[in-house]
Amino acid sequence: MRKEIQSDWAGKRVAVIGLGISNMALIRFLKEAGAQISGRDHKTHGELGERLTELESLGVDLLLGPQYLSGLMDFDVVVVSPGVPKDLPELQAVDALGRLESEIGLVFRYSRAPIYAVTGSSGKTTTTSLVGEMLKTSGIKVRVGGNIGNPLIGELEDIDSDVNIVLELSSFQLEGLKQSPRGALITNIAQNHLDVHHTMENYISAKENIYRYQQPDDFLVLNYDDPVTRAMAKKAPGRVFYFSLTTPVTPGAYVRGDDLVYSDETGEIIFGQCSELALPGRHNVANFLAATLLSHQAGASLEASRQVGETFAGVPHRLEFVGEVNGMRFYNDSIATTPDRTMAALESFKEPLILIAGGSDKQLSYAELGHAIQGRVKHLILLGTTAPKIRRAVEDAGGVLLDEVEDLGDAVALAYKVGAPGDVVLLSPASASFDQYPNFMARGKHFRDLVASLSKE
Repeated sequence: MRKEIQSDWAGKRVAVIGLGISNMALIRFLKEAGAQISGRDHKTHGELGERLTELESLGVDLLLGPQYLSGLMDFDVVVVSPGVPKDLPELQAVDALGRLESEIGLVFRYSRAPIYAVTGSSGKTTTTSLVGEMLKTSGIKVRVGGNIGNPLIGELEDIDSDVNIVLELSSFQLEGLKQSPRGALITNIAQNHLDVHHTMENYISAKENIYRYQQPDDFLVLNYDDPVTRAMAKKAPGRVFYFSLTTPVTPGAYVRGDDLVYSDETGEIIFGQCSELALPGRHNVANFLAATLLSHQAGASLEASRQVGETFAGVPHRLEFVGEVNGMRFYNDSIATTPDRTMAALESFKEPLILIAGGSDKQLSYAELGHAIQGRVKHLILLGTTAPKIRRAVEDAGGVLLDEVEDLGDAVALAYKVGAPGDVVLLSPASASFDQYPNFMARGKHFRDLVASLSKE
């Protein structure tokens, strides 16, 4: 480990709040650097499962359960997991002393490689993955991480300055961050995580940290079609690029008919066609334009973007085709934890739709989604905590054929029963998963398994 890192942490007393995957990698990093670690989590010893064994083997002192935030003022640094609310009084007191840190903050501090980052309310993972593939196809070394993949804190020593780091960053990871990447991208802004951020102003402010601390020679890619992101250009310290599905933009990338156009001060280049993109949906055209701009400014060629666009079929749980049974096609869009994501999914299909939606509540409005469902879905199947809210929104919009069920197994069985050849069965919950699953990946995997079981019957 580099001497500068060891000198920063040797002998430091560090409390690590939240013992999830990213902070486990962080604990290993800090232990190697010589820090004394206190691991904190509201979970009990039994709930930590196999992580408990590793923590004990690393010599981490543990404080678990309801008192996990006690005594934090006694520590030199407190490192907080992204999912822990930062407005808790104990954390605000530590933050006032300048002692609050995060895994992503340390990645920024110690990275020798240039960092490029993507955020937004939807499309982050697809766009980040596209950027990574475009750089690879151009022969550029790249590591992708952040909110996807393995935590990069444990890999920093192996990442040299000739590698480009591409991060997907959530609002939780950006909140409190005091550094910005060389190149930043915001896909869009819509209601999300108001159960944690409480107001849209707080949510947007967290997102703005992705460019707030940039330098004049850095750059920002913004969605011109989104008035919230378009307005951010006025505050950007560096150069701004736009992407648009409807409007010619310079410098930037946009759609003209079927053409995908890159435009800057030297002129225009047609670098692909919408009809040749492998990813379905108009929203994915926007994601592709955004990824092209970020990757091109990071050194990728437009030809590499075209090649990736024609072959990249998506990532798991994002409009993922999981099977066809008796002429019905099943798609897993478990990543859709907000209404706007589900509305984008609905627009991606022309076939008759059976929609499975509902889950835990993030305190979002479903009014607009209700109208989208009423105009597009032939049969709606609801489950979870948000089922009554979505039902009311749909009924207020005019209503569709609708059923409520207990769980995802019942939903898939009912969809198969009421469906017909040519229908699309779409899991796109417009809600978080935490009422019945630990995360959206587990929910999507269960959906895959249920569809696989149907095909065996």
